[in-house]
Amino acid sequence: MPARAPAPAAARGGLALYELYRAASRAAAPAVLLWRRLQGLEHPSRWPERLGRPSAARPRPGSPLVWFHAVSLGEGMAALPVVRHCARLHPGLPVLLTTTTLSSFDVIKDLLPDGVIHQFAPLDCPDAIDSFIGYWKPSLVLLMESELWPNLIMSATAKGIAVALLNARMSLKSFNRWSIPLGLPLVSLMLSKLSLVAPLSTIQAVRFQLLHTPPGIIHFAGDLKYAVGDVNAGETEVNKIKDLWQQFSNRPLWMAASIHRGEEEVILRVHDELLKIYPTLLLILVPRHPQDFKRFSLALKKQRVNFVLRSTKEVVSSSTRVYMVDTLGELRMLYRTTPIAVIGGSFLPSLAGHNISEAAAAGCAVMTGPHVGHFYHMLLEMWQINPLAVKQVAGEVELLQILKELLGDAKTLGARQRAAKDAFSIMSDGVVNRVWNLVCRFAIDFQTDAWNC
Repeated sequence: MPARAPAPAAARGGLALYELYRAASRAAAPAVLLWRRLQGLEHPSRWPERLGRPSAARPRPGSPLVWFHAVSLGEGMAALPVVRHCARLHPGLPVLLTTTTLSSFDVIKDLLPDGVIHQFAPLDCPDAIDSFIGYWKPSLVLLMESELWPNLIMSATAKGIAVALLNARMSLKSFNRWSIPLGLPLVSLMLSKLSLVAPLSTIQAVRFQLLHTPPGIIHFAGDLKYAVGDVNAGETEVNKIKDLWQQFSNRPLWMAASIHRGEEEVILRVHDELLKIYPTLLLILVPRHPQDFKRFSLALKKQRVNFVLRSTKEVVSSSTRVYMVDTLGELRMLYRTTPIAVIGGSFLPSLAGHNISEAAAAGCAVMTGPHVGHFYHMLLEMWQINPLAVKQVAGEVELLQILKELLGDAKTLGARQRAAKDAFSIMSDGVVNRVWNLVCRFAIDFQTDAWNC
């Protein structure tokens, strides 16, 4: 279904703003890339990919190619179920996934199906985008969540390439920024070029409509982050889980996952109080960002906490009080070792929550703090299925209270574990199929023989 063009005056305003952005992005790109390299934010040998210079061969020249783009780890993990689905339905069809951050590359490179290519995404400047598209020649671009890049969208659609936005979301801050007179014409122009916008919630759909997205291209299929946890453990993961269970020796256990800087203070104070009641209690502490590994370790040393770092492979002893995970890509596996998971990124006002579906899929009793951002829709949906599926606490005091209750009452703990797993099962059912069906309906050229939706 073709997108509806914006009104002539709005289109002219959007095009004028786009030309300004295009010139500014071209001028700024060298300095931006240099700064990121100096900050250690780019891959030491693959940074030329950010300029659209490939490090891999384009398979099957002349055939259709699907380009998935996700900026960071969360978006990349949400894209993976659709990448797998696409690769399974269309064996032999070239599939490309681009990400931006090093952490996303470190994790996702080992999770891609055979034959799927990973590249670092080109900077959104005209030369990098044109070089990238000219080499890879995608037939379809699937952007994840909030990846609205003017040069990418305008260049691709000008070449007749369909562009869709999956799991589409826009924070209130971004919505307000795009709504100002200088932003609205540009974002309206970009959105009018898309073939499909699949928002992750009704609230997100309303925001996109208010930014003049053509109503005919907005279609809801569900939140792909429900599908992130819907992956069976492989043999390697099963062996890791068994090893950890042996080390933990049936001790009482809880996990604090995706903990941001500042939140570790809340978690460690709560753990210290719990130890007074449950002296053998073990905390699995998982920092969100690698740059916080050292900071958290120093905090534990300063408080004279007996802890073990996962990277050292040191065995957990009976005197270990904290098991700190300073490795990447193991969160899904670790959820399967613990009965209780507290999801971070939610205990400070500046934060906006993280995906709770992986913990629910693993059958954890799931808890989160008060600041969950756009993930609140996920909480609401799970509460509608079962109010016990996830517990949102008001802060540190309530977190301590609920943890005491769960650790001391096996029946209550079991009820919350079952509720979380059942809610996840219901919410995740069919979401990938629904999303791919929308892609087939609105973004794929049915005249191309390679597609068979």
